[in-house]
Amino acid sequence: MRSISSVLVLAALAFIARPSLADDRVRSDALPEYVAEQKRMSPTDAAKKREGFYFTGLPFFSSDPLNGVGGGATGYVHYNGKRSDPFFEYTPYRARLGVKGEYTTGNAAAVALKLDVPFIADTAWRLKVDGKFESTPNNLYFGLTERTLDPFPQGKYSTYARALSVARPGGPGEAPVVADNLKHLFREREWMLNLKGERVLFNGKWRILAGYEIQSLAYETYENIAIVARDAITGQSVRARNGRSLLRDDADAGRAFGLAGGRVSLVQLSLMYDTRDFDPDPYRGFFFEWGNEHSARYTGSEYTFHKMLFQARHYLPIFPKTFKRTLLATRVGYGTIIGDEAPFFEFQDQWSAEGSIRSLGGSQTLRGFKANRFLGRTVGFVNIEFRTRFADFDLAGQNLTLTAAPFLDLGSVGDKVMVVAPTIRAAAGAGLRIGWNRSTVVVADAAFSREDAQFFINFNQSY
Repeated sequence: MRSISSVLVLAALAFIARPSLADDRVRSDALPEYVAEQKRMSPTDAAKKREGFYFTGLPFFSSDPLNGVGGGATGYVHYNGKRSDPFFEYTPYRARLGVKGEYTTGNAAAVALKLDVPFIADTAWRLKVDGKFESTPNNLYFGLTERTLDPFPQGKYSTYARALSVARPGGPGEAPVVADNLKHLFREREWMLNLKGERVLFNGKWRILAGYEIQSLAYETYENIAIVARDAITGQSVRARNGRSLLRDDADAGRAFGLAGGRVSLVQLSLMYDTRDFDPDPYRGFFFEWGNEHSARYTGSEYTFHKMLFQARHYLPIFPKTFKRTLLATRVGYGTIIGDEAPFFEFQDQWSAEGSIRSLGGSQTLRGFKANRFLGRTVGFVNIEFRTRFADFDLAGQNLTLTAAPFLDLGSVGDKVMVVAPTIRAAAGAGLRIGWNRSTVVVADAAFSREDAQFFINFNQSY
């Protein structure tokens, strides 16, 4: 059965990415006008690109400060077509199907499926399908306002977390002896299906995307959970119960909506200007996006809100005649939420046609701070990376590249629509990028801030 399934998957990918019969007769002609010349790969990268079908996949190790050490498997089936295909040098692949499964020592679990087909049947259209189930018991919540920008009284997050573990007398609705170990934690379970159609416009530099996403969400906080606390006087370990969670308190006070979870159905629209030469790992070019998500009763959702994201990314080669692959990669993002009762979980990320961007903290934005460390109605951030490739070699029939990437992250949040606070938070660090057959990138980052130090291992560039 596995072999039959594999054959069916490969056949489907080949069918939906197949060139049209008309194009078979005019292979020597110029590309359609909707394909921008700026999208052409460099001769070096094009020479390394493989033909036909190939697989990239392996068991993997991951590391995340919240969810712990993880293990799982990820794999991609790529279809690149033939080198004679006029689209060969202008797209990372003709079709790609990705599957991922992961489980961590922090009991986080995820299964995801992704299908991406650029220039489907040689048209100006692109098809994307995403589906996933995710259970994350270690999400952090510090609030939804500019007050999250305030530093911890103890300075370091580790010192603050240790202070929360001190046993204290319970308050109203709490056990007689409690501690606050899990005050900022909550669990999220999500089922999600997303369908997107994207069309190239004008001279191939502009794209418009329309999508529909449906989610089923459930949340849980950790009041009255048995924990190990510290005695305030002796410092010895004592048994206690966890006290009230911050998210529960905010929900009860009407400061946060959506703790009951439920169904969220969104329509999505994105307008993009894109001159990058190679989407998975760009060397030169510019990307701008105006992304929108809208949720309302008439879209099938239990919540009403609107989200907007403006982002710009620039990839600038540095001394290209001297260095083969050295560039400055920058990203500026600015997102906002409209709606007085937007659910708290929508403050956690900003939607983009190229994948959601987690709001400030974690592996995508302010890498030196915990995920969701800074949340607000409006969020702004800047990321700067100096990427220099220092190795490019073939091993066991696979092409591998190694790239060093020191970086600087900046960001802030605000309580008003389209306005952020003047308080800026910063993090810096360095990373290693391992490119695999050009289209798959393994990312390892070590990041530092005045309150934390974090290490991440993930797949794909954050931008």
